Amino acid sequence: MRKQGYVTMLDPLQRKLGKRMGGILYLPALMGELFWSAAVLSALGGTLAVIIDLDTEISVIVSACIAVFYTLIGGLYSVAYTDVVQLICIFIGLWLSIPFAFTNPAVSDIGTTAVNGPNWLGSWDSTQTGTWIDSALLLIFGGIPWQVYFQRVLASDSAKHAQIMSFIASAGCIIMAIPSVLIGAIGASTDWNATAYDGDPIAKSQEGLILPIVLQYLTPVAVSVIGLGAVAAAVMSSADSSILSASSMFTRNVYNLAIRQSASKRELIWVMRAAVLCVGAVATVLALTINSVYELWFLSSDFVYVILFPQLLSVIYLDPNTYGSILAFTVGLLLRLGGGEETFGLKPFIPYPGGANFPYKTFSMVVSAATLILVSYGVKYLFESGKVPAKYDFLRCNLANGGRTIKLKVDDESKINAFENSDAHMSEDAFEKKIEAEFGMNLHEGQGNPCFETEIERTKL
Repeated sequence: MRKQGYVTMLDPLQRKLGKRMGGILYLPALMGELFWSAAVLSALGGTLAVIIDLDTEISVIVSACIAVFYTLIGGLYSVAYTDVVQLICIFIGLWLSIPFAFTNPAVSDIGTTAVNGPNWLGSWDSTQTGTWIDSALLLIFGGIPWQVYFQRVLASDSAKHAQIMSFIASAGCIIMAIPSVLIGAIGASTDWNATAYDGDPIAKSQEGLILPIVLQYLTPVAVSVIGLGAVAAAVMSSADSSILSASSMFTRNVYNLAIRQSASKRELIWVMRAAVLCVGAVATVLALTINSVYELWFLSSDFVYVILFPQLLSVIYLDPNTYGSILAFTVGLLLRLGGGEETFGLKPFIPYPGGANFPYKTFSMVVSAATLILVSYGVKYLFESGKVPAKYDFLRCNLANGGRTIKLKVDDESKINAFENSDAHMSEDAFEKKIEAEFGMNLHEGQGNPCFETEIERTKL
């Protein structure tokens, strides 16, 4: 895995689709990161409000200041090292609290309450099948194109280690989710009138804070402190990662690659710091404006799933171009907004069959992906076949000559291995000069074209 300074999830998109299109695709990525940051700040604020009985709005602001401060000071190192400590706190704190909450006299058997009152398992409403499928696919595939994930993967020293880390993380997510599910079941099975809590969380519209409430009122003080600390650690771990991700993508993929390519490292550092402050501020405003963590959670993956997922998928496995990307972006966005968004008071303006039960988010994603593939290959065929002259390639995608990808065919396996194993610490200029010397390929034939970039594909004959 080649390291070139710091890289982001948008790098392959910009190499294939051009710097400006990569900058445009930053928008849905930014929206996802902002909504996610707002969700975790809202959750952290609610947790602090329960722990120290502080006003929720003040708690959100304090939480944001803490997350922004140590992200601003330490960058990726502070995020990485604190994540390790926070994960340990989460695992120990939450699992430690489960037995104490289970054995509290006010808690009924969750096996009984699962099917009887209050029936916390719920029931399947067949009229909502489309919505459930839509939400499930959104959370699964909408969780892939995230910089918080790719910044860890791209920092790995090899592709194998990146794969191992990804599989371990997937198992870890399931294990970490079990205590939260059990605590939710415990909260639904509790007679809150028999506790020190005043009233019922559902009646007080505080079901979103059930995890810290259970820890606060159903466990001993020492266990409660450890458990609530674990919750705060879990949320803080997500907040700092998300803020850093949005800031790093803006600094590299928008400011450095699309706006100011001659920026010095010192300048980029200051831009990154300013971006961290801006992202933290906007996320805080969203957290204070939208009270539902659940809604923010879905919104964070929504536009990423509809717009960014098909773009990233096609760049990795297919050969799209900027023409298809722009049209797919537009079509996906219109179809998604056509379904409306209750959180922002946006009413549907496209009459989907089945109304709200129609999986319009997945439909928008599929249509966006199909548009990207069909338009990309169709336009490429027109230019390659000469049916449309190269001079009409106004986006300068070089489609008449094969697009932005240059394939180097090499039949010497030892030469390939030596080439791949010796360039890990080279500068970008030295890397390009070595390619030209080794393979006789001029990588700057598109120089002067702001959209033109090259991608090296080494293949054996």
